[in-house]
Amino acid sequence: MSFASRARRMTFLVHRWTGVLMCVLMALWFLSGMVMLFVGYPKLTPWERLGGLPALPSAGCCIGVEAALAQSQAPGEVKGIALTSIDGRPHYVLSEGDGRRIAVDAVSGARLVAGPAQALAAARAFMHGAGGEYAGLVDEDRWTHSRSLNPHRPLHVVDMRDEAATRLYVSSATGQVVLDAPRAERLWNFAGAWLHWLYMFRDRPTDPVWSWTVIVLSGIGVIAAFTGALNGIWRWRFAGAYKSGSKSPFREAWLRWHHILGLVFGTVLLTWIFSGLMSMNPLGVFDARGERPDVAAFEGGSVAAQRLDVRLPQVFAMLDAAGFRASELEWRVLGGQPFLLARNSAGETMLIVAKDGGFTLLDRWPQQILLEAARRLSPAPIAGHAVLREYDAYYVKRGLASMYGADERRLPVLRVAYGDDSNTWAHLDVHTGQLVSSLDRSQRAGRWLFNFLHSWDLPSMLDTHWMRDAALLLLGSGGVLLSATATVLGVRRLRKRAAAASRNM
Repeated sequence: MSFASRARRMTFLVHRWTGVLMCVLMALWFLSGMVMLFVGYPKLTPWERLGGLPALPSAGCCIGVEAALAQSQAPGEVKGIALTSIDGRPHYVLSEGDGRRIAVDAVSGARLVAGPAQALAAARAFMHGAGGEYAGLVDEDRWTHSRSLNPHRPLHVVDMRDEAATRLYVSSATGQVVLDAPRAERLWNFAGAWLHWLYMFRDRPTDPVWSWTVIVLSGIGVIAAFTGALNGIWRWRFAGAYKSGSKSPFREAWLRWHHILGLVFGTVLLTWIFSGLMSMNPLGVFDARGERPDVAAFEGGSVAAQRLDVRLPQVFAMLDAAGFRASELEWRVLGGQPFLLARNSAGETMLIVAKDGGFTLLDRWPQQILLEAARRLSPAPIAGHAVLREYDAYYVKRGLASMYGADERRLPVLRVAYGDDSNTWAHLDVHTGQLVSSLDRSQRAGRWLFNFLHSWDLPSMLDTHWMRDAALLLLGSGGVLLSATATVLGVRRLRKRAAAASRNM
């Protein structure tokens, strides 16, 4: 037997047995992926969170920031200060230097102890008075794997008696609602994200066993799809036909349909399984190669040491005069300049900054101030910048069902390119002064090999969402059929092996 013949035989055997191993899982991946087009993993979006908050009272509120900081064990190390509402009452939420969160009543100055009664009250206030029942305390369950919830664990669970039978998760640290999961969303997720991401094997926010399980299975799936594509092409008669008159050598229906479906949908199968593997960033192939952005230098100070010297009554008076009803205030620093960021229930923002010995309101940062701060992000010089007024391939707003559906992606945004070896780009939100994202050359490559190949998320595709959804459903259905034929063939192959083994006993 020639080397070419042996290589083809080996490719055929590898495809057969990797296909037997992966066929059912691939079918489930396609089915769950189609569900995920419409129902995403439970998340509390910023606009849902803000929509559940009342406007902060302009009268009778609040104690000064210094009084709230006195409740911290290390006031000089506090990294974040926000004035928000918990259980309908104004509270300061402090982000401690070690990552923990605490809440302080902004009227009484007492530190909040978030027990079951407080969690139930906060949940009812969030749902605007809807009834609910306390369901216990969990450190983590199937809907709460997100690492963003770590500062709030353990989580109080409250089942609401609204029409959607919403389950709310409440922080034991601050008493804030941090996640909502309606019953329909939870049920669909068993056939969607929970199944697609194999979360039945995950039991903590950072789980290397789960990560490598997904990586290894995805890698086997890539091998099965690639060897199947090679076999399919080798066996197809592009010129002429077999004695049967068909271009496929297989006379048996299941084999012939598997061959034809593989030729039609094999590329989709290969790219989706491969991009799914890339989503796990195996061996850190898409990690940033250069220096990470220096966010501390970008801010140029901490809120523990630098705060806007303005009294809250004056802040509320300025915002009320502008017709802006703030639901939340955040103390922040940008380029060494302290400021306040106000948000209303619609997620709109307003800036309170110092000017000419007084204070003024801005709806966005002047570009020059952002560029001055951006120079602090990296020791490399700024090679160029542009204001994006439309989404592009690297700055995209995804739908709610997406795993990125809770990401704030406002327009316009300032994109700054640095002249470092990794050609790093930074996107700065002109409305808040936040660093929204940082992408170097490696991370931009990962964006194409995962996000684009896996979910077709170019802005032009997302804008025509019904056409994109229809195409993905059609191709996903083809993947299901291809995997189904593989399952039938795999079951038959295993039965033959079992029968042969029993005869030889």
